[in-house]
Amino acid sequence: MHIRELLIDTTTHVPPSRAIENVSADEAMRRFSVGESIPQKAAEGWPEVHRDTWPALRSRFIDDLERFVKMAETSDLDQRIVPALEVQPLAHMTKRDAVIHVANHNAHHLGQIIILRQIMGRWPRPSGGLTW
Repeated sequence: MHIRELLIDTTTHVPPSRAIENVSADEAMRRFSVGESIPQKAAEGWPEVHRDTWPALRSRFIDDLERFVKMAETSDLDQRIVPALEVQPLAHMTKRDAVIHVANHNAHHLGQIIILRQIMGRWPRPSGGLTW
């Protein structure tokens, strides 16, 4: 499978740009609940969202994915990441491992976004597609 298919033009789930398509700043800022699973510091989890910063944040996410794919496409994916990541389970990753990790991690969070959009009655997205 090509790197782009894992991260941008996904076929196993809704592509990232479509998952966040037409999400308003108010929707991006909405909070549903607070519980044990939420990080103690927001800065360590999701970036803080404000009405005026949401469009740039959404664009930065998609642009950063594009940059990541271009970097991965021109790298030796079997090379270890140096310096090693500080999180122990990820400390010995190759660049290929990192690509797969980012793809899986994004799929997880984009699924959360889709569920929240379904709760708000804002799914399916305006451009259409599968509703599940």
